[in-house]
Amino acid sequence: MTRYRTATLNELSLILDWAVDEGWNPGLDDADAFFAADPAGFFEAVDEQDHPIASISVVNHTDDFAFLGLYIVRKEFRGRGIGLRLWRHALQHAGSRTVGLDGVEAQQENYRASGFTYTGATTRFTGHLSGQFDQSIRTALPDDIPILIQMEGAASGVSKANYLRPWLIGSDNRTTFVKYDQGTIVGFCTIRSCQTGAKIGPLVATNVDVARELMAHAATGISGPISMDVPNASTALTEMYRTMEWQPGFQTARMYNGMFDRAAHKCFAVTSLELG
Repeated sequence: MTRYRTATLNELSLILDWAVDEGWNPGLDDADAFFAADPAGFFEAVDEQDHPIASISVVNHTDDFAFLGLYIVRKEFRGRGIGLRLWRHALQHAGSRTVGLDGVEAQQENYRASGFTYTGATTRFTGHLSGQFDQSIRTALPDDIPILIQMEGAASGVSKANYLRPWLIGSDNRTTFVKYDQGTIVGFCTIRSCQTGAKIGPLVATNVDVARELMAHAATGISGPISMDVPNASTALTEMYRTMEWQPGFQTARMYNGMFDRAAHKCFAVTSLELG
């Protein structure tokens, strides 16, 4: 008999290994920052032997907003309704909150059937970038974090403090860089090592020149490909990548099952597709 329960931090690490198998290329140490966002927001289905066979996250970022991700059913258990039952179980955690998600193409019709509405696409752009040190850019300090959280919230439409605080503080495989102009922060980005290459996210910048300078500085010491997940509303970034001949690839649909005014920042890349 299949059971449904809240996942532990160790089990979240296993779920992220599944994400590798799905080709999602998560960061090398995403689990701790993900879990800090909402320790009660990760769920799994287990079989009769107590082995995890499916996963989902419904992370409550605020009193009004949650984000759904990491929806995975192991291949040998698909087609049995396990994922749908886990979905329903996990969504109870959101209560009356609006829930957002970045839906892969294969699941978008199922999400619509569950009341989710399409609001726009997000495209993963991937390319190589030569690193270039910039004296006006430095590693983020603890005193910067509240400002950066506020900037990301303004760009994305919702503040995600519990998630972003450990994410922006960084780890052995994740670093946040801040660019100043005349004493004012004009942009920042986080780069993290992944199973393949690296990803930048979030990125928030006042214009594409600032974005390009942050990316080049962050790329110092990175030899593999770099990817960024860019909402189609971020028109300036999208055009910049096309000019740079970065390749568009993995695309998702941003969908919500309640009222939400998504921001339309022209130079913004999302933190992660898993937690928004």
